[in-house]
Amino acid sequence: MRKMLLAGAVLSAAAPVFAQGEVPPPGQTAQGDVAVTIYNNNRALVEDKRTLNLPSGRSRQEFRDVSAQIQPETVTLSGRGIGIVEQNFDFDLLSPSALMQNAVGQTVTLVRVNPATGAEVRERAKILAANGGVVMQVGDRVEVLRDDGLPARVIFDQVPASLRARPTLSVTLESDGGGARPVTLTYLTPGLGWSADYVALFDEANGRMDLQGWITLTNNSGTPYVNASTLLVAGAVAPPINDRWGLNSYGYPTPPPPPPAPPPPGLTRAGTETAPRQRLGDFYLYPLPERTTIADKQTKQVSFLDVQSTPTARAYEFRNGWMAATDYPISVNTVLRFSTSRNQGLGDALPAGTVRVYERDARGAPQFVGEQSIGHTPMGSDLSLPIGQAFDIKVKPVTVERTRLSGDRWRTRMSYALTNASPKAVTVDLVQSGLFGDTRITEQSLRSERVSADEARWRVPVPANGSATVTATFDSRY
Repeated sequence: MRKMLLAGAVLSAAAPVFAQGEVPPPGQTAQGDVAVTIYNNNRALVEDKRTLNLPSGRSRQEFRDVSAQIQPETVTLSGRGIGIVEQNFDFDLLSPSALMQNAVGQTVTLVRVNPATGAEVRERAKILAANGGVVMQVGDRVEVLRDDGLPARVIFDQVPASLRARPTLSVTLESDGGGARPVTLTYLTPGLGWSADYVALFDEANGRMDLQGWITLTNNSGTPYVNASTLLVAGAVAPPINDRWGLNSYGYPTPPPPPPAPPPPGLTRAGTETAPRQRLGDFYLYPLPERTTIADKQTKQVSFLDVQSTPTARAYEFRNGWMAATDYPISVNTVLRFSTSRNQGLGDALPAGTVRVYERDARGAPQFVGEQSIGHTPMGSDLSLPIGQAFDIKVKPVTVERTRLSGDRWRTRMSYALTNASPKAVTVDLVQSGLFGDTRITEQSLRSERVSADEARWRVPVPANGSATVTATFDSRY
């Protein structure tokens, strides 16, 4: 659709009167003292303290610059001597397309410019439809407003009362007296979320890692939050009830939400230390140290963790499924192992996010070597993060023999061939999973550790530019 310019000089609609004073000029906000509490699940609690100049008795007050995705049923307005009679949320925002949609059935002024002479021709036109294009009646003919680049504009007589320049909450109040008084508007909204991102610089020679944590804020709520006091909550807050029961805000059934994602890999032992951070119930709080403006359609990053020289080691791991065999060697996983405990130098709880790992090359320049996500990790936990696959270190699992012993009992002989083309010796954690509870290892060439009822692990030394083989016989139900 061609550009439609709104001719402000001919708008006849009177500007609405706001009880909070003049309409803020462009670039400013009607918000007051704003505090935003943001949860991990794309949800936020907004507290907006404003001063209203109220008459005595009943009046209609308009709160501009609230979230465009506000959940009206969660709105509370508190203040001395006031009560809410009714509230409405006007979310149909003023835009060229919305203006044209609302003008269907009405008459506008169509202005065309002759590109050769610059002369303007004005005609009155009735808008018949605005469905993917504008159809209008001009005199006794019907035209389509073309998108051919020729100079033209549409002049509307007024702005429909239903369209707002900014998201607006209208509240009818009952006040026990007149005058200025402070009120606090509180509501929940989707569209605001946060996550943690971590940048790790690994020094293998010294077995150390520098770790910096960044909080990434994302605002898609439809409004900015200006000079806001911001508090982040780390933890899994239950989703809205409508989402849980498959109903939208109008009560109609919606498709069920997707199943929860599996937990991120890497947590090998959950910690038992309490982090030195403020708590709210079962959640950790991460307040931003300074007030900040969270613009709409913006991603903002703030540092929250900076730890130097925490002990870290590189390891190699290969996990084989239940008696799985392949015709070709498979690369082992490269993992980083470290602890979030106090005595290991990190000493903090880690909110869920992505850890991106860098190492310095021969010139001393940091290079990206892999990344992995983590879940909410309590302090004192042990982490083993798979960050990639080793080029030179591979394992080929082979099923040598399977024999039925009796009934549902089977004997399976497995062989695992490990090769190392790197110039240094390594130790590979070879894990055989899928053992269930009653599988026994009756023979093995290297002593294993039964990590759990489901897994056994061998720590296999593999020489530089060499190979190693592990054999094992399993007595299992199937």
